[in-house]
Amino acid sequence: MTTQELLGEKVQPGSVAHAHGAGSEVPLQTRSERVRGTKVAEFAQISKREEQWKYTSSEQLAGLDVPGEDDVLSEFLGDIETKLPEQATTSWVGAHNAAFGAAGIPEDRVSAAAWEAAEQAYLITLAADQKLSCEAQVTLTSHDTTPSALHVIIDAKQGSEGTVILDHKGSAALAENVEIIVGDNAHLTVVSIQDWDSNQKHTSVHTSAQYAKLGRNATLKHVVVTLGGKLVRVTPNAVFSAPGSSVDLLGLYFADAGQQMEHRLFVDHAVPNCKSRVTYKGALQGKNAHTIWVGDVLIRAAAEGTDTYELNRNLLLTDNARADSVPNLEIETGQIEGAGHASASGRFDDDQLFYLQARGINENEARRLVVRGFLNEIIQQIGNDEVEARLNLAIENELVRSNS
Repeated sequence: MTTQELLGEKVQPGSVAHAHGAGSEVPLQTRSERVRGTKVAEFAQISKREEQWKYTSSEQLAGLDVPGEDDVLSEFLGDIETKLPEQATTSWVGAHNAAFGAAGIPEDRVSAAAWEAAEQAYLITLAADQKLSCEAQVTLTSHDTTPSALHVIIDAKQGSEGTVILDHKGSAALAENVEIIVGDNAHLTVVSIQDWDSNQKHTSVHTSAQYAKLGRNATLKHVVVTLGGKLVRVTPNAVFSAPGSSVDLLGLYFADAGQQMEHRLFVDHAVPNCKSRVTYKGALQGKNAHTIWVGDVLIRAAAEGTDTYELNRNLLLTDNARADSVPNLEIETGQIEGAGHASASGRFDDDQLFYLQARGINENEARRLVVRGFLNEIIQQIGNDEVEARLNLAIENELVRSNS
């Protein structure tokens, strides 16, 4: 990240924030040194030699990385339906809008391809100094797996408060950029649901790069729920631009046979006296079910007083499922309140199962109760009864399949 960005200045689309070009052979020393830009040409072809593509190949991306000159992403081919309280508005905006690129710009080839393809962004604005009377719900529905791109911006103005839910449904091959701007003293919850049709889960490919920038004394609760899709890759990125802010990054995922779900997070503590908490939980079942969680936290030299912790837990319900979990913590100053991480992947807790079975609950039902309790910690953070009930039902259906 450049000094201009840390001071809150906007990086203009088309610029590169680092000197490392697409052909650079200098190994990256820190997470923050990645190439950043809005043009595909600024990024090398996808290769598993790059850490950020270690688990995902170009072939899996269904053309979202624009591998050939004649294979160009189209604008989003689906429908966008909104349910908004009166304190929120929506509009389509171009690169001239001040919010366009204000939260962050791409750090990988697929996101850059989507940035180029989506010339306009769908802007959701929360009015300054007002609290939303209900959640703002944005449902993105597609039934076309032609490679497409979408750019969404959520702009929570100074002093605003509310929840925005982005709900992805249907089937698609979608490369998405989501910018989240949290103004000074604003309090925002963003929920991103990837719930592609269960009968189409082995065709949908979805990448979503989500960039959040927090102002002074701002708070952000960011919840990711991933249930459907052949390949789903969500990469939340949160940066503090002024002191006194906090972010909670929460995630839930449930992978079936043949599905790959990848979540890569980056929290950039660039200024003093900010707090971050990361909690992601996942369940896996079936042959070749694969989840990847990578959590990067950077505490810069200027970020004295930082308080951070990240946690990832994975529950493997069957054999032949694989969970990769990689927490990373980089600290450039000793003047912090606290920093830590934890990661674990394993099978059912035998003590919990024994406790439930000893009270007359059969083994299958006991297993379902354990999984529901394990994942419900994340679901209950959404704060919308209708959405929570729907997700609980989806998880219950997954568990029924595991016992059939």
